[in-house]
Amino acid sequence: MTQQELLNEFLSLPAEAQRQVIDFIAFLRQRYSVVEPNSQSPDFDLTNDSFIGMWRDRQDLTDSTAWVRGVRENEWSQPHD
Repeated sequence: MTQQELLNEFLSLPAEAQRQVIDFIAFLRQRYSVVEPNSQSPDFDLTNDSFIGMWRDRQDLTDSTAWVRGVRENEWSQPHD
């Protein structure tokens, strides 16, 4: 189907159907839109920030899964007032 044929088909539709086609095209544009990656680097550098690595020396967090499991068992097994 050529663009002209497509336009003719569109124009032959009732107004409500044309609105539905327009809405559907808008939906497809949004769904398949290409998100351009931000080419600019952030204005801040976290490499030397004291926040990064703040828990590096915590021996109780070497296995984070076990730590979370232990906290949950401790908190969820105790009755709270």
